[in-house]
Amino acid sequence: MRGVVFDGTEPRVVDDLEIRDPGPGEVLVRVAAAGLCHSDLSVIDGTIPFPVPVVLGHEGAGVVEAVGPGVGHVTPGDHVALSTLANCGTCPDCDRGRPTMCRAAIGRPSRPFSRPGGERLFNFASNSAFAERTLVKAVQAVKIPEQIPLTSAALIGCGVLTGIGAVLNRARVDRGESVVVIGAGGIGLNVLQGARIAAASTVVAVDSNPAKEPLARHFGATHFVPSAEAAREILPSGADHVFECVGSTQLIRQAVDLLDRHGQAVLLGVPPADAEASFQVSSLYLDKSILGCRYGSSRPQRDIAVYADLYRRGRLLLDELITRRYPVEDFAKAADDAHHGRVARAVLTF
Repeated sequence: MRGVVFDGTEPRVVDDLEIRDPGPGEVLVRVAAAGLCHSDLSVIDGTIPFPVPVVLGHEGAGVVEAVGPGVGHVTPGDHVALSTLANCGTCPDCDRGRPTMCRAAIGRPSRPFSRPGGERLFNFASNSAFAERTLVKAVQAVKIPEQIPLTSAALIGCGVLTGIGAVLNRARVDRGESVVVIGAGGIGLNVLQGARIAAASTVVAVDSNPAKEPLARHFGATHFVPSAEAAREILPSGADHVFECVGSTQLIRQAVDLLDRHGQAVLLGVPPADAEASFQVSSLYLDKSILGCRYGSSRPQRDIAVYADLYRRGRLLLDELITRRYPVEDFAKAADDAHHGRVARAVLTF
């Protein structure tokens, strides 16, 4: 079968991947579509260290092909969106409703893929959606209505969960509050629509690319400015919430500096693993906070169902996130377009 493999040097589309049958508590999914997220590109450029060879992709949707023993919530033929969260379900964090903090879900990739000759390949983010078939834990396969196009449903599993979850779950933005979103890419757009869903009053999108303004406003921005300094002109006292969606230490500092009293800076962008950011400690004494946020602090089995319902009711935008669809064979073109900011979200199809 086809898939995108990174060997530590360059990504390549191969057609000789094999995958084992599902074991207990596992689900084999025939992938229909997968979004190309910057996290995939970050593995390629080394920003996210990951063992190789690895089958890339982590934002996908498809149809259940087979299930292992003990799986009852999905059956062959069901449409599912895939999460990256292979949490155990039994540890103290899972028991408290914090599956993103489950230690069993972090840094333990398996090797369900192989190639002729016996070479075994890692899965990325417990998911590897850039393959015609992938194997996930049962908790990662979330049943969705068949009326939702799988190309759109694919985006729920990372960008939507991360962006909207950061607003609703982590920051808990309330009605009438002010929000600044630094970076109007795929994650930033979902933060913007999360702020809209939360009924924030002033929602400022910050991006140096003026071509992003129409889409940012469509997703929920009330203002669009090219810099953090310009955002300060709109919110002279500062913002209740600032979301950094780029992964720049300089922008992290700007996010902190933009906060009003009791404000929160939420970090969503992914800088290099050894990056350090600085800020004035005294700037935090008025009850300001800097919050990390993993995967939107999500509970995927609950949240994906909620977001699917919001989509069906016209309150959540998914189709509009997709700038262009590419057959998986055109991965290099899709990656180049994503790297240069030509697309909000590129979607690979099989």
